[in-house]
Amino acid sequence: MKLFADLYSQLDGTTKTARKVAALVRYFRECDPASGAWGVWFLSGRRLKRLVPVRFLQECCCRIAQLDDWLFTECYGSVGDLAETMALLLPDGPRGSTGTLAEWVTTRIEPLARQTPAEREATISAAWADLDSRERFVFNKLVTGGLRVGVSQGLVMRALAEVAGVPTNIIAQRLMGTWEPTPGFFERLLSADTVDDDPGRPYPFCLAHALAEPVETLGPISDWVIESKWDGIRAQLIRRDGPPVLWSRGEEPMLERFPELRATAHALPVGTVLDGEVLGWNEAGVMPFAALQKRINRKTVGKKLLAEVPVRYVVFDLLEWQGVDLRSRPLRERRRLLEELFFPTSDWPGLRLADQLRPATWSECAAAQADCRSRGVEGLMLKRAAGEYGVGRPTGLWWKWKVQPMTCDAVLIYAQKGHGRRASLFTDYTFAVWNEGHLVPFAKAYSGLSDAEIREVDRFIREHTRETFGPVRSVTPELVFELAFEGIQPSPRHKSGVAVRFPRMLRWRRDKRADQADSLQSLRQLLAGVSR
Repeated sequence: MKLFADLYSQLDGTTKTARKVAALVRYFRECDPASGAWGVWFLSGRRLKRLVPVRFLQECCCRIAQLDDWLFTECYGSVGDLAETMALLLPDGPRGSTGTLAEWVTTRIEPLARQTPAEREATISAAWADLDSRERFVFNKLVTGGLRVGVSQGLVMRALAEVAGVPTNIIAQRLMGTWEPTPGFFERLLSADTVDDDPGRPYPFCLAHALAEPVETLGPISDWVIESKWDGIRAQLIRRDGPPVLWSRGEEPMLERFPELRATAHALPVGTVLDGEVLGWNEAGVMPFAALQKRINRKTVGKKLLAEVPVRYVVFDLLEWQGVDLRSRPLRERRRLLEELFFPTSDWPGLRLADQLRPATWSECAAAQADCRSRGVEGLMLKRAAGEYGVGRPTGLWWKWKVQPMTCDAVLIYAQKGHGRRASLFTDYTFAVWNEGHLVPFAKAYSGLSDAEIREVDRFIREHTRETFGPVRSVTPELVFELAFEGIQPSPRHKSGVAVRFPRMLRWRRDKRADQADSLQSLRQLLAGVSR
């Protein structure tokens, strides 16, 4: 545990990439295989489910530290992090623990889920007594399922590649798919043998950067493949030895959720890997993401929903054919093979070849991009025709050119404090629009303001609080902000009847009074435009 707590402290204490990689390399070289596997598990963003209720931990901490509940609450409000608050309030422990990370996780943390309240308190109290402050903080994070480390998965892969002496893309592929944090996994992860023993493993996804510069700066338009940017579920369809698998970008197998794709998946030639997007698609064409969302969280889908939201898998890349990895070949060649091998005729039920746009100039391309929303797509994808299929988000290969977001002017009516370094500030806001003389809430947003603006809004909230509901404050409706959002859909669960996707603040409209904010009718007009 000490070795992992030291690593966490080193990663949290620097913004230098080289120092982070060096700390990771030291950890993976010094740890035992079991702790290495758990380290990779946590550092790659995986977490244990919350094993103990937060209130239970708080009560245990108060009893040991001999604190009243109100004082703990005040400390928590000031610090802003539960694990850190408890680590600071508990009495000083010894110099540190003797067990490894794997021993702590498997013998003292995971068993908490199966223990009685009395056993849990005894286990937690003993753990706190055995750990120093830094280790106790990490222990608390693991128990609450809130461990987040300031390091990207790319840096973790770089460190593992350095330890193993293999290319980073090999490590990236070994980390894809389903795996368990076992000593055997860690040993295979660092193996010099580059043969993959899992036929269902997906390739690391190639991702796009948002286009920030004028599109003309990309050079000749003939150097680029231009496709629609679909608003669905990115997925790789894999048919190797064994059953086919449909892997989401979130590394979740999904084929059982889309039964209309099963027959085609089984019929694909062995040694095939396709990249594409799962979309709701009916006789009228592509359906809004809100329709597909009805199916995402259901492992079994009834006949009614299957009929209402049929799906298609829109294919835009061929990554493997007859067991040969094609990712290093130019995109134009991969696309040609895809067309020749799979789509000379349309005899693959549920599959559709992604259309390519062929504008002659960037001006024509800009016109097509401006018309994307009417076609039910988010924008355009610009892919370098001579480019390989990269790992992660390489610069210069793929660009996403999204349509301008929808916007409206809304009034701030509720606020609550943020988390982490913003725990002492009101940064999470609820916004409303007018409907028949009343303000109706419709969106929450917390990003888009500068630090100076956040502090100014925080002062306003404290000085203009009308009522308090637990952590939430009702605020005098005076401040107007322009909100941006990527989509809008009907929602019977919301009082406004609408829900917006990815709302954020574009700017503080200091030039507008609250009575000049937009109405619910204007949102309904946006919804009507999307629905057409």
